[in-house]
Amino acid sequence: MRRKERGIHNFFANDPEAADWQAWGRRSSSITRRGFVTGLSTLSTLVGARIVFANQMPAGLIPAAIADSTDEFEIAGKEGLTLLNDRPVNAETPVHFLNDQVTPAHRLFIRNNGIPPVNVNADTWTLAIEGESVINSKTYSIKDLQSSFENINRQLVLECGGNGRSEFNPPASGNQWTLGAVGCPEWNGVRLKDVLNDCGYKDDAVYVAYYGLDKHLTGVADRVPISRGVTIEKALDPESMIAWGMNGSDLHPMNGHPLRLAIGGWPGSVSGKWIHKIVIRDRVHDGPKMAPPSYSVPCDPVAPGTTVSNDDMCIIHSMPVKSLITSPQSGIRLNIDKKLMVNGHAWAGDLSVSEVKVSIDFGQTWSATKLQQPANKFAWQHWEYETTLPSQGYYEVWVRAIDSDGVSQPMVMPNWNPKGYLNNACHRIAVYVS
Repeated sequence: MRRKERGIHNFFANDPEAADWQAWGRRSSSITRRGFVTGLSTLSTLVGARIVFANQMPAGLIPAAIADSTDEFEIAGKEGLTLLNDRPVNAETPVHFLNDQVTPAHRLFIRNNGIPPVNVNADTWTLAIEGESVINSKTYSIKDLQSSFENINRQLVLECGGNGRSEFNPPASGNQWTLGAVGCPEWNGVRLKDVLNDCGYKDDAVYVAYYGLDKHLTGVADRVPISRGVTIEKALDPESMIAWGMNGSDLHPMNGHPLRLAIGGWPGSVSGKWIHKIVIRDRVHDGPKMAPPSYSVPCDPVAPGTTVSNDDMCIIHSMPVKSLITSPQSGIRLNIDKKLMVNGHAWAGDLSVSEVKVSIDFGQTWSATKLQQPANKFAWQHWEYETTLPSQGYYEVWVRAIDSDGVSQPMVMPNWNPKGYLNNACHRIAVYVS
C-alpha cells in the first residue's frame, strides 16, 4: 500500500496552472492549447464521464467529483508513485514496484528541480551545441538527430544522488527519499559522443554540460534551476546518450519529454531533462547545482554530524555499488512449508557487479545468489535466491552486492555526509513465517 504524502488540494495550492500541467497535461481552459486533449481525456477518466463544457473549465480548477476525495492523488502516467514534494514535483517508486527487469515508464521516479516546460512541441524542438571548446557550433532538430546519427537503445540505471537519504542519522536536509529514486528503463536515442564529434571540440575540452527549458521555482525568466555536467571523458563514453524515448515510446513529460540526457553510472542530476543546449567547456562547469555542497560529498570520511567546508567537498562522479530486494514485498507472511523466493537488482556506477549475497541471520552468514550479466554496460543486473526458513517467527532478509573492484556495500549504516548522498547500505525486508 502506498503512503499518502500529499493531498490534491495541497498539490494545487501553490501554482494551480503548473499543477494542471503536471497532474494531467492541461495548461489552460482553451481546448486549442497543445496538450489539453490529453489532459481532457485524463480528467474525464478521473470523474467517470465526458466533461461537458470542458472548454469553459477554468485553469487550476479541481473537479468537484474528486475535490473531496480522500484517495491518494496520482500524476497521470505515474500511478503508484509516492509524492515527496509538490514544488518542485518529486516522487519515488515503492521498491516492490521495481521488480521488472526493464523499468516501465510509469514506474520511473520523478526528480525535478524546477517547473517543467509546457506546450512542448517535439517537431519544433531544437538542441544547440555551443561552448568555449566547441569547434563548430551547431543546432539540431530531433529529426536531425534521428536521421543523422546511429539510433541506439540502452538500458541505463538512473538514480538520484540522494536516494536513501531518509536513512541517514543525523538526518540530512532535502527530499527524504527512501530507496525508490532509481530505475533502469531502456533509453532510445543517439550517442552523445557522435553529436560532439560532429561539431568537433578543442584539446582543452574539460566538461560537457546541459541547459534545460524548465523554469526556476521563482518564475524569474533568467534564473536557471539546474545546469550540471560530466567530464569530457564520461561524455565521450559510447553509452552516454541523448534520448528522445523510453522503452520505445516518447519520454514521459515528467521525465524530460521531448529530449534529455541519459548518462549511466553517475547521479541522475547529470542526465539533464528538457535539454535545449549542450556546452563544451574548457573548465569544470559552473552552472547552478554544480558547486559544493550540491551533489558533493566530503573528500575524506567524516564523523556523523560533522560540519564540512565546501573546500573539503568533492563532486560526485561514479555512484557506489548497490542492490535492492524487489520481491517479495517487505512484511510478507509465509507458511513454514513454503520456500522463500527472493529476487532483485544490483548495480555499481561505472563498474559492474561481481557478486550478490543474501543473509537471513542479520549478516552473520551470507549465501551467494544467481547473478545475471547486465544487458549492456551501466544496466543493472538481476539476481535471485531460493531458501527455506528453518522455523516459525520473524526474519529479515538482507542483500549486499560486491563490485568488480571487490568493494562491498556496508552492512547497515552508509558513510555519513551533510547532504545525505550515496546511501548504499544493505537493503533488508521483513518476513514472517507461521
